[in-house]
Amino acid sequence: MNTTSSHSEPTRPLGRRALVLGGGGSAGNAWLIGVVAGLFEAGVDVTAADLIIGTSAGATAAAQLTAASPTDLLAQILSSPPPPLRAMAGARGASTPPVNNADLVSGISAAASSAADMRRRMGAAALERAAGGDGTAQERWLATVASRLPSQDWPEQWVLITAVDAGTGEPVVFDRDSGVGLAEAVAASTSNGFGGPPLRIDGRDYIDGGYRRNENADLAAGCDRVLVLSPFGGRSLHRPEWGLGLSAQVEELQAGGSRVEVIGPDADALEAFGDNMMNPAARPGAARSGHAQGLRAAEALSRFWG
Repeated sequence: MNTTSSHSEPTRPLGRRALVLGGGGSAGNAWLIGVVAGLFEAGVDVTAADLIIGTSAGATAAAQLTAASPTDLLAQILSSPPPPLRAMAGARGASTPPVNNADLVSGISAAASSAADMRRRMGAAALERAAGGDGTAQERWLATVASRLPSQDWPEQWVLITAVDAGTGEPVVFDRDSGVGLAEAVAASTSNGFGGPPLRIDGRDYIDGGYRRNENADLAAGCDRVLVLSPFGGRSLHRPEWGLGLSAQVEELQAGGSRVEVIGPDADALEAFGDNMMNPAARPGAARSGHAQGLRAAEALSRFWG
């Protein structure tokens, strides 16, 4: 693997429009694809954004939407029978059910003194859980992520993929200039550290970029217009007093002169998600509900997106 470099703020001109794709598990990824496909079908192509920011499930969506038509991606979700909620490889190579880690993260968040402390605790917990594993779980996860991407190459568009260094708790941002492959960056951003081990890249271990902020929309600072798609609808496991939620991100962007629009799941989407957004069986319903939302939002959004 190439030497990794990372940065927490964009270093190139951002352009006029940014698309932010937030985290939200397997169901959230399908919903994101559905929304973008609905907008596209109605004549609003948000994949043409100058900047795309992807976090966790949104990182996968960012890599998919910059390499394939949203219409084709939606069709794939709807035509493929969803896999069962199968056992996944645990940190020690054992077969364990997929982990809905909300309770684990909530406990760590409640005990943390700050957002930085929470990230450090999350990283330490993930590394402890992974200790003693045979190393194959990381390889399997990287292969799984790679199989979901239409292309292994970074797109010409500027795409930012977020993650967190499990050893230090520091946020990192990968892009085409970071020396990290696209599949590696996406696998790092989607490694929650509990359903599977942190992803190791050049001797450093990385976990989910959502532990920085679930949407990381603040990385679009400087863009004229910012469209945020948030599968969690702004819900966050960070403590409110830390000011990391979506509303705070929107306020930061607006204070810097950006116009911001946010789309979150409606009642139909929430019903499709069910109780566990990691459940792949929820993907078709989530994609359909997202598609319907995209179609409905297109007329109003076209005036904003331009």
